[in-house]
Amino acid sequence: MFSKSRLTYWPFALPARPPMSDAASLAAAQSHYEMMCTRHTIRQFSDGAVPRAVIEACIATAGRAPSGANHQPWHFAAITDPAMKKQIRQAAEEKERNFYGGAAGDEWLKALEPIGTGPDKPHLAIAPWLIVVFAQRWGEFDTGQRYKNYYVPESVGLASGFLVTALHLSGLSCLIHTPNPMGFLNVLLDRAASEKPTMIIAAGHSADGATIPEAATIKKPLSEILTVRD
Repeated sequence: MFSKSRLTYWPFALPARPPMSDAASLAAAQSHYEMMCTRHTIRQFSDGAVPRAVIEACIATAGRAPSGANHQPWHFAAITDPAMKKQIRQAAEEKERNFYGGAAGDEWLKALEPIGTGPDKPHLAIAPWLIVVFAQRWGEFDTGQRYKNYYVPESVGLASGFLVTALHLSGLSCLIHTPNPMGFLNVLLDRAASEKPTMIIAAGHSADGATIPEAATIKKPLSEILTVRD
């Protein structure tokens, strides 16, 4: 919670980081790239337990993401309770049946065909953890006065990317799920009206024999995603 007494700018020394040579910097960047090349979304999870401390460390990493005015407009609800996961699955599948039943439109459904998705979401109950990401549209000072948050979608998107990366570097796999609408998550998880659920991240270890769609291995080459002016 922000305090109105801490809204004055004070310069603070940048925490020390060991310097890196150009060669070391490139090696580190390439190593990280190669690690992230092994990241894939999965839908077949093991029900094997993942320690709470691992999930907490990953979410703590997400909390280090940059945000508009440093308001950190996010909240993460981590669920491992089987009964709660079952409720989330049931509610999500109800939305998905409507989506795949025609609400999505033919073009969207055609785009999803190579991914192999459908209305059944067993991973929501099987994965040991579900992490629901909430975007906070406004916050409150310690006095109870409301304040506006800025660049909320961008900030929450950055934090979510930090989280997905942290999960992968911890040896876990994940699936990002976005049933529409998601207001049921506010009710089930008792979150405030100021918070908008943006995604459910199923996290855990992949099941033996887990597969990914071939289409998911096709990524745009660097030449298509990068423009350099030098």
